[in-house]
Amino acid sequence: MSELLLPPEHRYAKIVKDKLNEDGSELSVLNLGPTHPATHGIFQNILLMDGERILEAEPTIGYIHRAFEKIAENRPFYQITPLTDRMNYCSSPINNMGWWMTLEKLLNIEVPKRAQYLRVIVMELARITDHLICNSILGVDTGAYTGFLYVFQFREKVYEIYEEICGARLTTNMGRIGGFERDWSPEAFRKLDVFLRDFPVAWQEFENLFERNRIFLDRTVDVGAISAEQAMAYGFTGPNLRAAGVDYDVRVAHPYSSYEDFDFIVPVGKSGDTYDRFCVRNAEVRESLSIIRQALDKMPAGNEYHAEVPDYYLPPKEDVYTSMESLIYHFKIVMGEVPVPVAEIYHAVEGGNGELGFYLVTDGSRTPYRLHFRRPCFIYYQAYPEMIKGSLLSDAIVILSSLNVIAGELDA
Repeated sequence: MSELLLPPEHRYAKIVKDKLNEDGSELSVLNLGPTHPATHGIFQNILLMDGERILEAEPTIGYIHRAFEKIAENRPFYQITPLTDRMNYCSSPINNMGWWMTLEKLLNIEVPKRAQYLRVIVMELARITDHLICNSILGVDTGAYTGFLYVFQFREKVYEIYEEICGARLTTNMGRIGGFERDWSPEAFRKLDVFLRDFPVAWQEFENLFERNRIFLDRTVDVGAISAEQAMAYGFTGPNLRAAGVDYDVRVAHPYSSYEDFDFIVPVGKSGDTYDRFCVRNAEVRESLSIIRQALDKMPAGNEYHAEVPDYYLPPKEDVYTSMESLIYHFKIVMGEVPVPVAEIYHAVEGGNGELGFYLVTDGSRTPYRLHFRRPCFIYYQAYPEMIKGSLLSDAIVILSSLNVIAGELDA
């Protein structure tokens, strides 16, 4: 059998044996994952080790592959939203909104300005929770548990806002074609105001715990660095690309949902190392808070929360029980009886981990002919073996943590 067809652990075992025969070096094969507390997900890395130093690495993914793209080919468009939830579940609303915008692009639907601003608020809340989880867990992986315990309460505060908006917390299934399924309650805005008052103070304290901490600096500076050229060659986007010095952000390069109305900075790093990735996410949290405040200040008057598109927007449930017209629309939409154009489109949003894209091909039927998710985790995880080569095992853990690999998005 060709060596290339052997599992990595078998190939590396042969290398170890050969190496021992040549010069007596003590090499070993280490299985990092797939169910290891330091890998933050169900994926595996077979490491060829010289003591604590990594010589080679080979990743294995697919342990939670759920065939979302194939399932989507057999589901009406509305029923695909829960699949998007389960990719990057740390920032589900961004996935949801990206999918709705893709359909709106397909159907040429103009969303009211107020609904666009509400989407911006919820997407930036999701970005905050995504970065909060990534950076606080990075602290845990360097031995500092306090920061994680302190700021994690604020993820709960955001989830309470989600509950007010859509009734769900983690996998939100939020929104509809054309906007939201209901207007935001006064309680949702009240909880948002409380969050905007309390969280910035806590986030500043979190930053103070880490950004000048000597132990944290020793564990992260010049660890897992990747150049701008390497990052772009691998297809990096999001905070991992910006940490390498490239100021690409989908919200700026290809504005959607009225992001062009808001003033914000795109934070960038220089060295592309673990510390820069941490600092870029910290800065992005502050920019997200600024965007949310601007959206609230500029919020258009009125109560428009969805576009007037009865062919695609589900009518209120109470009307379905009493109005024949609403019942017919409800049936046609849920069963996918409303025709869609034959088209091939791509739409992307700035997800928590980078450019989250939806490539949709339709043939006019009730389901997509083809749907592909551009998952940023799947793209940049390919660089992980190169990034950890020559590093210590302890470095490999914090590098993986700083990349923010979400297994649900990686495998999909």
